[in-house]
Amino acid sequence: MEKSQPENRRIVSSRHLAEGEGWELSEFEFGLIIAYNAFSRWMTRCMAAAGQGELNPLDILILHNTNHRNRDKRLSDICFLLNIEDTHTVNYALRKLSKAGLIVSEKRGKEVFYRTSDAGSELCQSYRDVRRQCLLDASGGTGLSGEELREIARILRGLSGQYDQASRAAASL
Repeated sequence: MEKSQPENRRIVSSRHLAEGEGWELSEFEFGLIIAYNAFSRWMTRCMAAAGQGELNPLDILILHNTNHRNRDKRLSDICFLLNIEDTHTVNYALRKLSKAGLIVSEKRGKEVFYRTSDAGSELCQSYRDVRRQCLLDASGGTGLSGEELREIARILRGLSGQYDQASRAAASL
């Protein structure tokens, strides 16, 4: 016989944050932590299967962002689009990707612009192929409709704005 779980059972990573009002946010944050770590693990393993096992999740995100729409991007563009405040970590990743021959840079005036090299573009295509094979085709997708996935993405973007505003408020305390 299956034992039923109490309705008030909370799945949280920080019990001290889940007491009283707003415990649902702590439950959401725990889900976000687990999803982020699973996504990071997936990215590195997918990239390794695509042929490049030396990249960490940030490197992979920056490579894909640099490859996006086949447009040259500045450091500030990449940081803005990925919502990364620490430009030093992005700059380090750009140097690593450049050294690996996956991106190229070009100085124009005072600005440096980055784009994927042919090898970088090919690697992004290989990643896409592995992603399709392992994530989309093999599992039948997420079980969510395109509309549901777009709604989740919209909600996450909205929540990121709330967290950004809260971080600015916390910085002024």
